[in-house]
Amino acid sequence: MLQVISPLKGFSIEASDGRIGTVVDFLFDEVSWKLRWLVIDCGTWLRGRKTLIHPSAISQEDLEGQHFVVALTKAQVEGGPALAEDQPVSQQMENQLYTYYGWDPLWGGANLSAIPGAMASPLMGPPYMGFGSADETEAGGGAAALREADPHLRSVVEVIGYRVHAVDGEIGHIENLMLDGADWSVRYFIVDTRNWWFGQRVLISPSAVKTIDWFDRHVELNVSCELVKASPPWDPLLAFNDEYAKRLHKHYGWPGSRA
Repeated sequence: MLQVISPLKGFSIEASDGRIGTVVDFLFDEVSWKLRWLVIDCGTWLRGRKTLIHPSAISQEDLEGQHFVVALTKAQVEGGPALAEDQPVSQQMENQLYTYYGWDPLWGGANLSAIPGAMASPLMGPPYMGFGSADETEAGGGAAALREADPHLRSVVEVIGYRVHAVDGEIGHIENLMLDGADWSVRYFIVDTRNWWFGQRVLISPSAVKTIDWFDRHVELNVSCELVKASPPWDPLLAFNDEYAKRLHKHYGWPGSRA
């Protein structure tokens, strides 16, 4: 099942013995396009604290009730690793999370093999920060911490709004992302083309991404404007189905057609 990701921001996280907090962001691996972490603000329960929850811990979701149920207790979360103020999410911290909770780092498939031809951006941007910004951390003497940051971890909140360029011109901006609930991978960007092709939205697979410029906030694709305009029309009010996925992937020559 494919799910537009932005409505999931703000969902509450319910442990077996009570509410933990609220989802404020999602972090994905820019190489495999797998969603790796949910960023949770613990609110008044653990004031001023954020923590990371792995998708494998989600045991149930209630879209109407706007909450996720996780296979954890509040005591586990309280005693677990938390995002430090003005520090990036480091690979060391991720390893601590995997060890503490017993989560499998290869859950859902090895990080580097999820999408054939997956891209590693040569234009490395600032890492995801628990609080503050990369500039503030470096100014405060945290350059060593920045070097330890996971170089492939990216924020969904950050990437929404990035401009999208075909090989021969700009086509719009990222309005949202579509997530595969089966393995928590990013299947498509929803691109709003209002300034180029009025009233239209198109789906673009990560397979079409050549590079992402994290500083200039834009995505470079390997498809032409003409190919995008000739793609099967997509209506966001209609359900995404196998037939449409096959037509879309055949049109662009993308691998797979899972819906």
